[in-house]
Amino acid sequence: MIERYTRPKLAEIWSDEGRYRRWLDVEIAVCEVRGERGEIPADAVHSIREKASFDVARIAEIEGEVRHDVIAFLTNVAEHVGPDARWVHFGMTSSDVLDTALALQIRDAGALLREGVTRGAEELRRRALEFRHTACIGRTHGVHAEPTTFGLKLLVFHAEMVRNAARLEAALAGACVGKLSGAVGTFAHLPPEVEEGVCTRLGIGFETAATQVVQRDRHAHLVGVLALIASSLDKIAVEFRHLARTEVREVEEEFGEGQKGSSAMPHKRNPWRLENVSGLARVLRGTAVAALENMALWHERDISNSSVERMILPDATATLDFMLQRLAGLVETLVVHPDRMRENLELTRGLAFSGTLLLALAGKGASREDAYRLVQGHAMETWDHGGDFRDRVLGDAEITGLLSKEEIERAFSLDEALHHVDAIFERTLEDAT
Repeated sequence: MIERYTRPKLAEIWSDEGRYRRWLDVEIAVCEVRGERGEIPADAVHSIREKASFDVARIAEIEGEVRHDVIAFLTNVAEHVGPDARWVHFGMTSSDVLDTALALQIRDAGALLREGVTRGAEELRRRALEFRHTACIGRTHGVHAEPTTFGLKLLVFHAEMVRNAARLEAALAGACVGKLSGAVGTFAHLPPEVEEGVCTRLGIGFETAATQVVQRDRHAHLVGVLALIASSLDKIAVEFRHLARTEVREVEEEFGEGQKGSSAMPHKRNPWRLENVSGLARVLRGTAVAALENMALWHERDISNSSVERMILPDATATLDFMLQRLAGLVETLVVHPDRMRENLELTRGLAFSGTLLLALAGKGASREDAYRLVQGHAMETWDHGGDFRDRVLGDAEITGLLSKEEIERAFSLDEALHHVDAIFERTLEDAT
């Protein structure tokens, strides 16, 4: 199953139509709050609410002349509203509507990202439980280390995605903030109560102390979190890509009927979708740098951040949304080969249990140095010349003088090595809940 990415709702959020729709939502909300305060006649508020509209093409036409997007928008709105349009944008500066509407776009895009993180975490949890006791070799430095389970690998990723959900929630709360405090943040023309009432009505927070703009540390935090989540997806993809190598072949991307892996080599099954996830993570990490650069603006504001945000916020949210959906689909359909995992676990002929044997000897009175010498000697002999590590250990009188055959067998027991797996699952899933 090759998933098809279609998210028209996300595209709408960042479209010209979506942007202007939210600008209008802000302008109407300000009129409504001011009307409730007796500052705008009730019939004017009603007229604005009923008549206010816009035409994207007409705004573009006006902007071609005035070269100011907000003025073009307000001019077009006034064409629909008529004389009562004098109350629209009253006491506001452009950034009041721009930044408050941007918070609405971030909120709405964030809801889709939240769905993606939740889906990814759930797929990882489900498959972690499926392979909870599927033994495989753990690797450090890319080299065989000690036994683990494939379920534990997935559980680690699940726990990270749960943390990502919390990070995203906090970052969205920080970035979904509006302001109506005017040209330099002093509320010279509208009181703070209007800002608080409007933002509450729109379901967002408000900037307690602003310049002309909402402060861009908020957006840098958000984009940084998006890049961090993308890097988590990259981390998962890299693990699966390594496990899919021919020499390892413990997992595979699903390979559909009629699919082809290479134009030149008919045998190929490449992890191309996982590679796609890794590549896109590099792009998202770059947007984090751009968002950090946006924090330093001249005095109460300049406009250098605007062009950057018009690129990175739509691109970052859409890219991460795609990555989340793609990786969740890959986890859902991942082909897993438990028999191959067992073959690889046994590939080094018992060396994965050398650490347990070391501790068993030390527990029986051998110094750590002597125990290490005994175990490493047989381990290196097995590594360099083949044969079975356990057989060499059982044939060593110095070792059998300290450990019984049953104690040696216990040191080589997979069940003993993995006997805390259920406890790890229980505490991890309990924390996640």
